[in-house]
Amino acid sequence: MSYAGGRHFLQIPGPTNVPDSVLRAMSAQTIDHRGPEFAELGRAVLDGVKPVFGTQGPVVIYPASGTGAWEAALVNTLSPGDRVLCFETGHFASLWQEMATALGLEVDFVPGDWRHGVSPEVVAERLEQDTGHTIKAVCVVHNETSTGVTSRVAEVRAAIDAAAHPALLLVDTISSLGSIDYRHDEWGVDVTVAGSQKGLMLPPGLSFNAISEKALNASRSARLPKSFWNWQPILAANERGFFPYTPATNLLYGLREALRLLNAEGLDAVFARHIRHGEATRAAVNGWGLEVLCADEREYSSSLTAIMVPEGHDADKIRAIILDRFDMSLGAGLGKLSGRVFRIGHLGSFNDLMLAGTLAGVQMGLTLAGVRIDPTGLNAALDRLQSL
Repeated sequence: MSYAGGRHFLQIPGPTNVPDSVLRAMSAQTIDHRGPEFAELGRAVLDGVKPVFGTQGPVVIYPASGTGAWEAALVNTLSPGDRVLCFETGHFASLWQEMATALGLEVDFVPGDWRHGVSPEVVAERLEQDTGHTIKAVCVVHNETSTGVTSRVAEVRAAIDAAAHPALLLVDTISSLGSIDYRHDEWGVDVTVAGSQKGLMLPPGLSFNAISEKALNASRSARLPKSFWNWQPILAANERGFFPYTPATNLLYGLREALRLLNAEGLDAVFARHIRHGEATRAAVNGWGLEVLCADEREYSSSLTAIMVPEGHDADKIRAIILDRFDMSLGAGLGKLSGRVFRIGHLGSFNDLMLAGTLAGVQMGLTLAGVRIDPTGLNAALDRLQSL
């Protein structure tokens, strides 16, 4: 790299920067995961994580990636041949429906352009047509990490209710939990999927299922094969602060500290900070004369921004220049967006000066890559940060 001094700017949309206090918490000695000290830790994190989901119900914690929590949500609530309604809002929504198909579910996959979120109107239309109630679940990615589009989950819930349909609502919040306002109970979500490596400010390695009473009832008759992912033995052990498998003890230390940090700032303040950073980033993009991938301002993400590059330019080459010259990592375009967009992550442990440095590096990199931009874009972002 041209510049090796200073710190690396990790501005992908996850894994995100891990706060120093979380790193220090994880460096503690591992303890007996069957002993009383661990039981205290287990109860603390199991109870402490509930407000972040906006739930008073149980939250299962797995030593796994978010992909594992996807599978857990499906296998605990559904049976072979069940129909599920999924939406092509981006790369990760596509992967979730591929998993559902591989597990033996019948997937109704609504095509999309990767620039819009889930349409509540289409949800209502599909469910109203399903007079026999053969659709057992609706799967929604709240914040699509590949596109920077946030689906309107509360409106999706309202659409399900308006259709008087009993389908479960399963929601992926992997890149929104702890960054964007989310309300599992209030919005009537049945299973919320999450991961540790984004808004929760931890390394990868933990994933979560927040579970409604309706989903728990469904799990008692669900017949998809499961063993490790089975909620029932986990919930039984959790009552005493334990797990039926060897837990990721040191990550749980980190989770306890991350929850302390979120509570110290206050969730409302955390969400407001992310909104500010999303607005400032889009101000820079618009000021440069470039285009945000998300096409509906109601669905702008506060966690990340995906930026379309002009014809004749390769987003991956721009990213490579920025990494080489300024030691900053940006998110790649995934799937059919490969080479067409780059993504700026502005979530987790992040502040105004970090965003200003990030946008300065992007602006310099675009110029070095020969992209014609208006250099006042950075000033537009700074003005927005100063005025909010």
